[in-house]
Amino acid sequence: MKKTALNPYLPYWENVPDGEPHVFGDRIYIYGSHDRAGSSAFCVEDYVCWSAPVDDLGNWMLEGVIYTKKQDPINGAPYDKQIPEYDCAFSSGEDHLLYAPDVAKGPDGRYYLYYSLDFTNLISVAVCNTPAGKYEFLDYVTMEDGTRPNIGRWFDPAVLSEEGGNYLYYGFCPPARFPGMEELDIPGGMMVRLADDMHTIISEPVCTINGCDTAQGTEFEQHPFFEASSIRHFGDWYYLVYSSLQGYELCYGMARKPEGPYHYQGVLHSNGDLGYRGNTLATNYMGNNHGGLVKIKDDYYIFGHRHTHGTAFSRQGVAEKVEMLSDGTIPQVEQTSCGLHGGPLPAEGVYPAYIACHLTEEDRTKVDRVVMTGPQGGKLTLPSQMPYITEEVWKDGEKGIRPYVCNMRKGAVCGFKYLEFDGKDRQLTVRVRGEGVLGVCVDAPDGEVSGSMRFSGEEWMEAECTVCGIAGIHALYFRVLEGACDFTEFILNCV
Repeated sequence: MKKTALNPYLPYWENVPDGEPHVFGDRIYIYGSHDRAGSSAFCVEDYVCWSAPVDDLGNWMLEGVIYTKKQDPINGAPYDKQIPEYDCAFSSGEDHLLYAPDVAKGPDGRYYLYYSLDFTNLISVAVCNTPAGKYEFLDYVTMEDGTRPNIGRWFDPAVLSEEGGNYLYYGFCPPARFPGMEELDIPGGMMVRLADDMHTIISEPVCTINGCDTAQGTEFEQHPFFEASSIRHFGDWYYLVYSSLQGYELCYGMARKPEGPYHYQGVLHSNGDLGYRGNTLATNYMGNNHGGLVKIKDDYYIFGHRHTHGTAFSRQGVAEKVEMLSDGTIPQVEQTSCGLHGGPLPAEGVYPAYIACHLTEEDRTKVDRVVMTGPQGGKLTLPSQMPYITEEVWKDGEKGIRPYVCNMRKGAVCGFKYLEFDGKDRQLTVRVRGEGVLGVCVDAPDGEVSGSMRFSGEEWMEAECTVCGIAGIHALYFRVLEGACDFTEFILNCV
């Protein structure tokens, strides 16, 4: 029996952002960074891989740890060559962390894992005989003489290996230069060709997407390249997905050749839904975004990530089905709670509140960015009105935790898109704690209240109301009418 797919698509306790999806054989594999819930730094864990059957996208399996930070020679692993010169900016004196990776099947049939250790300005390569086995360090991406071109920041690698050659995309283009970047030429997102050994550069770098230094007067001016390269080839077109300088959105360019020229085509995914059908108010607190396109059987999906704990450092993978038009372009897609389900969720059964795709405070104009500091930021202070997803210890929960939406004050809204109703009356039960009244709205977060539930208590309790006569596909929003609460799940049952 197939499992119901939800968004985020992995279990709540897993934090794999920067997800690069690839189909190898009859399974889809996700490769990404690895955050720790509640951390104050990005990517503190080692790489894991998850996979699912292409015909059962709710049935994800943890393949295990596939690579550790200790395996890179910069972090002390054995290496019989001289390590290329690299930056030490922002080094904490501890092991460098594994930032966003990508994987490709090389011309020899093996699988190659590309990554950059934090702030080193090097790209490393590991190799494995299977998509999700134990990868072993291979070498650094350099020219034949062991150096690398001083063009672009060697960061966020994306790789494409096909009959015509092997192509590595990379880049990081902040508006202000960090230490170690002062002398770099950073025109935007870059591409080089690799030899069949998958680590030797055999071409000069080419700028594929203009960054903030070069975008003025180009089609990328309003959405210049920032980071998060991701490359795919579908039919006659190459799709280069990237994070723009806005940070929270994934944009894309299209080209007939892997080196370009790429032409700007728009936004694919925003983790605040800004721009979707003209929307100017964020539906969630936003943060950085990174992901890629994938074709699964006959359908296309965009993978990205969202943020929990109200900060930038506890990210979870999300995915949405997209529509490829006849000219190859792909319109922006909204965030939903359905994700890989391929359609609306049935309006029956138990749903965890953490799959909310809309989470806002009363004043929508104040819903902006999640809290972020540098890697040594320490304890983070959240705005008092911010509702956010977090967890607590609970012995009966999966991995011993209970996820919930925290700090929902008067006017806060927690929304779920979409559910399919059949016209029959439903008993709607919520599990909350706090004191106040929770209202239910259909289709609009500020719409007419279809039912309300009063609650009072410091422990988790159930409150219920009846939702009458709804038919068709609808969004469901819970708005705090009075008081404040935490919210962990809702249940729909036929009356």
